[in-house]
Amino acid sequence: MTSFTVDFSSVIDLTDEQFYQLCQKNRDLKFERSAVGELIIMAPTGGDTGRSNFEIAVELGIWNRQTKLGVAFDSSTGFKLPNGANRSPDVAWVQQARWNALTPEQKAGFIPLCPDFVIELVSPSDRLTTVQEKMQEYCENGVQLGWLIDRKSQQVEIYRPDRDVEILESPLKLSGEGILPGFVLSLDSIW
Repeated sequence: MTSFTVDFSSVIDLTDEQFYQLCQKNRDLKFERSAVGELIIMAPTGGDTGRSNFEIAVELGIWNRQTKLGVAFDSSTGFKLPNGANRSPDVAWVQQARWNALTPEQKAGFIPLCPDFVIELVSPSDRLTTVQEKMQEYCENGVQLGWLIDRKSQQVEIYRPDRDVEILESPLKLSGEGILPGFVLSLDSIW
């Protein structure tokens, strides 16, 4: 369950359309692409991580369905960030007005924006520093709130633009703050 980074830049520079087609033709694999064009191939998650991802997505989905403030996405959704990277957060959310501003073609492909909110759940095979770098990348590209949840250490890192990362030890709940008003994620089922 390790990810691999492959640099094809000396051989081919994949266009956005070629990268999209690569992903479509290899649906059993999960790909991301760094801002410098490196291809990141990730293995499927294990059972515990998949279960936790699902629990988090369900909670966000229920809140979103009730508030109708935006659109929520699962881990298979690709986002084309302003820096050129293609990323797939474990859970993501976009404000309704930003989603509505997209064309039908933009909604159908990799979404050409950075989500307003993201969650990354550290898998046993993840290198923490790699996921932390990804969270910083989200902040640099426009995310308003991000949670990095490490089940093993029961630690949560909260990312906000232009602020230091806040680290919480074994929190019971997380608040969506002003970005997701009224959203509270209970971590009982995650730990």
